[in-house]
Amino acid sequence: MYDSIDESISRYVHLEPEERQLFHSLLKYKKVKKKTFLLQEGEVCAFEAFILKGCVRLYFIDKEGVETILYFAVEGWWVSDLISFMDQQPSNQFIETIEDCELLLLDFRSKVTLLERVPKMEKYYRILLQRSIGVLQQRFYASVSQTAEERYLAFIEKYPQVVQRVPQHQIARYLGVSPEFLSKVKSSLFKKS
Repeated sequence: MYDSIDESISRYVHLEPEERQLFHSLLKYKKVKKKTFLLQEGEVCAFEAFILKGCVRLYFIDKEGVETILYFAVEGWWVSDLISFMDQQPSNQFIETIEDCELLLLDFRSKVTLLERVPKMEKYYRILLQRSIGVLQQRFYASVSQTAEERYLAFIEKYPQVVQRVPQHQIARYLGVSPEFLSKVKSSLFKKS
């Protein structure tokens, strides 16, 4: 059960067997059905979740009722509302499963314990945070400098493991276009090929 999370950590830090055992003891395994909310707007995010199996989306709904998907997460990725989790304040986001999922959850107190007892895990989480910020910066840049077609092509190139698992209307919401517009983009690309 811990192989994929251990592999993720070993890319950045080496844990001694007793450190790894402590980390495993702090994680809670959870099996969740498709279309389950792990977090809803107004709740405090009580977890960081490592995805063993399945696909999850993190999104918010604006005042006009329009949904914007911030990201999708699949096997080997973490999902959380970082601000809500770190500051223990109510979230403005939703985290919902797209498929049946198996997760390893780390709650707030367990993470504090982990970082106190295994300080090198700070490096692991710092690298993950830096990578997340980099992805968000690139995504913002793409949203203001690329066409919808370019954004779609970049999405399917960068996340091929997501494209076949996520409904097209959700991909449209991630790209910031209507589902109808995404259909036109896909049709145009099909004609070009």
